[in-house]
Amino acid sequence: MTVNLAVSLALAGYDVGILDADVYGFSVPKMLGVTAEPLIIGDLVIPPTANGVRCLSMGFFVPDDTPVIWRGPMLHKALEQFLVDAYWGEPDYLLVDMPPGTGDVTLSLGQYLTKTEVLVVTTPQPAAQRVAQRSAYAARKLKLAVRGVIENMSWFTGDDGTRYELFGAGGGQALADELGVPLLAQVPLVPAVREGSDDGIPAVVAEPDGEAAAVFAALGAAIVDMGPSRVYRSELTVR
Repeated sequence: MTVNLAVSLALAGYDVGILDADVYGFSVPKMLGVTAEPLIIGDLVIPPTANGVRCLSMGFFVPDDTPVIWRGPMLHKALEQFLVDAYWGEPDYLLVDMPPGTGDVTLSLGQYLTKTEVLVVTTPQPAAQRVAQRSAYAARKLKLAVRGVIENMSWFTGDDGTRYELFGAGGGQALADELGVPLLAQVPLVPAVREGSDDGIPAVVAEPDGEAAAVFAALGAAIVDMGPSRVYRSELTVR
């Protein structure tokens, strides 16, 4: 979701970055197709770019087959460095790929990125909806704005054009109604999304005219049209 949405926004002309906050299960660099390493200038890290999107992840600093076994304070420090010691410039959108659950990463991001807005991703079945709901409630407890719901794997379209709702139906809309936010997109179960993630060629690039690419383009447009939940006036900045 994060990678294809980010690339869709970049293709639409926006300056976009991804912070891979899933420190234990990092995967964004491979999915985005990043081949370069971050550039280190003094104490500053310059995120590499692929498919028009800048990216920073723990995946650049440990081997792919090495587990990250850290307690909360070390994880907190790593996220701080990704934000404070990295040069992101002034992106139009900085997408943060979050790990599942409501643990230390959520608390750290709530502290460091107080203007963060949350998009909740779920799949159609009720069990997944309830898990995603907890993440939304956690975000609200941290005073983070929940802006919308994205339903993933909503259906599979067969060769005959028939839609098969393999994981049920209605979970995304039910969650959106519960949270009082819009259902921003229903993303179909498309092999290109999985294949692109494995090959480092996002589906919106591999199949720009495909069903998934159209959904991600519409999702990006919907996010742009929403605008920020709060407008911060630059002249009120304390220096």
